[in-house]
Amino acid sequence: MVGFSRRDSRLASPLLNILAISGSLRAASTNSALTVALAQNAPTGCRVAAYDGLGRLPIFNPDDEGERTPPEASVLIDAVTSADGVIVSCPEYAHGVPGGLKNAIDWLVSRDAAVAKPAMLVHASPRSLFARAALAEIMRTMSFALYEEAALEIALLGKKPPEVEKILAEPANRLAMRSAISAFADFIRSR
Repeated sequence: MVGFSRRDSRLASPLLNILAISGSLRAASTNSALTVALAQNAPTGCRVAAYDGLGRLPIFNPDDEGERTPPEASVLIDAVTSADGVIVSCPEYAHGVPGGLKNAIDWLVSRDAAVAKPAMLVHASPRSLFARAALAEIMRTMSFALYEEAALEIALLGKKPPEVEKILAEPANRLAMRSAISAFADFIRSR
């Protein structure tokens, strides 16, 4: 994970740095493909970085906080803290949020990283309704400032990687991603 710089010398206003987190550990994850595509389609004035450390996080244990915080957890905490906003793309497992993503969120529980941090949920499946509701509730409880005015959903469920790549490259979907990030950026700037 590369650090964020607060300014882009080409712009008069600060560059917005957005962290995109996929809740899936699958190698051919459609949610991970969506977060990478968001990074590739970020509009001017925004930088989206896809977090790829979910599978390296140890299981959350409150006894391991403070000076004992594992380095992998510190990377996530620092990335969320330094980001201007967070985008999460999450699959649904057994009508719930995948354990790896919930574990990542748990590492933020006693930190200020999530407090008032703008966040937006995006979706790679129209069927993840239970996980969407559960994740939104978790993030509200964590005090994220959840942006819910517009939703980005690109149906990728069941598609093979070449199909996913083709769908995400379609002009309408690229425009939808840029528009969603732009709307989220306006939400971040209005806070």
